[in-house]
Amino acid sequence: MTMVVGARGLADQKARQGAARRPYRPNLALLRALVGVVFVAIWTFVAYFYGSNFIPSPAETFRSAMRMMSDATIPTALASTVYVFVVGYLLAAAFAIPLGLFMGGFRIFGAAIEPYVDALSAMPRVSFIPLIIIFLGLGYEAKICVVFLGAIMPILLNTYTGVLNSDADLIEMAHASGASEMQIFQKVMLPGALPYIIAGMRVGAGLALINTVVAELYTAVQGLGGLLSVYGNTFRMGPYFVVVILLAIIGLITMRSLKALERRLTRGYARTRI
Repeated sequence: MTMVVGARGLADQKARQGAARRPYRPNLALLRALVGVVFVAIWTFVAYFYGSNFIPSPAETFRSAMRMMSDATIPTALASTVYVFVVGYLLAAAFAIPLGLFMGGFRIFGAAIEPYVDALSAMPRVSFIPLIIIFLGLGYEAKICVVFLGAIMPILLNTYTGVLNSDADLIEMAHASGASEMQIFQKVMLPGALPYIIAGMRVGAGLALINTVVAELYTAVQGLGGLLSVYGNTFRMGPYFVVVILLAIIGLITMRSLKALERRLTRGYARTRI
């Protein structure tokens, strides 16, 4: 009995020591909420200081959003922008990821076309907009093409870099154990490149959203980009801020979704390798 009590006391002591050593972890949700409150407070102060003609207050922005929802301005423009953004971005990812994997898996092919990829990456893709309009017109096809060109290069380059930076020791061990080239690619190179691919997709998503707005400004003026042009030119700052906030929300949802995808894929590859 004495030994049982002593064992329990020792276990309790170790638990207390472990709790004492455990670093303090702040409540992240609470911190984010506090940052949001501070941001709104600063926004309110700046709007009061400069006047609603330049910067609308949060309350005025909210009222503008309600008016735009009631007359279907927001749903119509949002649907158009999201369609162009999602289709152009997914097409870019569907083209860039396989090509980047192929470039990294076949080093000679990758080295041969790498200078041309670098040249296209450095070139401002918006310079192609006049040519795109000539060949595709002013409709959705032209907008999607502009988004595609904006998103493709960071995804392609990051995928290619990720495959090139695969762990050489793991590849050598896989070769020594008799693994085929396809098995090495699937089990070693692709999981190692996954963080690079997701990073490229996140950069590409930001550029795709920017190019969506640019496409809506340069082609048929519609969507959220068209609303930015209309409200900005007429100095209607309340609705203008509503559109800006909507674009920020689209970007936030996209980035958080890509982070969740990265965690899911990483866990999936970890289970298959175990």
